[in-house]
Amino acid sequence: MAEIVIDTNEAIKIVRNYTLASVLVSAIPLPIVDLVALSSLQLKMLHRLATLYQIQFSEQLGKSLIASLVGGGVPLSLSSNLSKLAKSLAKSVPGVGTAAGMIGVAAFGGASTYAIGKVFIRHFESGGTFLDFDPQHAKDYYAKQLKEGAAEVKTVVEYKP
Repeated sequence: MAEIVIDTNEAIKIVRNYTLASVLVSAIPLPIVDLVALSSLQLKMLHRLATLYQIQFSEQLGKSLIASLVGGGVPLSLSSNLSKLAKSLAKSVPGVGTAAGMIGVAAFGGASTYAIGKVFIRHFESGGTFLDFDPQHAKDYYAKQLKEGAAEVKTVVEYKP
């Protein structure tokens, strides 16, 4: 039986593309719609990565793992979700609220998508699957990748041709 060789550069390209898409959909000026679109993109990215690594994908498990990873547990998840919701709802305030909400959600959306992607690349490359993923074990790496993702998003947002 031949060993499967995965191109890590392809995985990173997938994450970068979804990071950019997350920044764009997070800037949708409609409260809540942005968060739904962001969640859908992150789940689709996991599906693409799972396909690349030939890992069986489960939409329900993917949703659960993303929520656990981003939230880090129920109390933090609630505060994190409330923070994202507040940024999203800020878009309903005309003018400054809309701009601030769009920037805040777009920055977090892109950075979190990047971090989620990098965490799952590392997990899949170590031979892991969705069934043995431990969000608590990955939380430190997620936090590190979230910072890296914020820097990545900043370069994308500040890009001037």
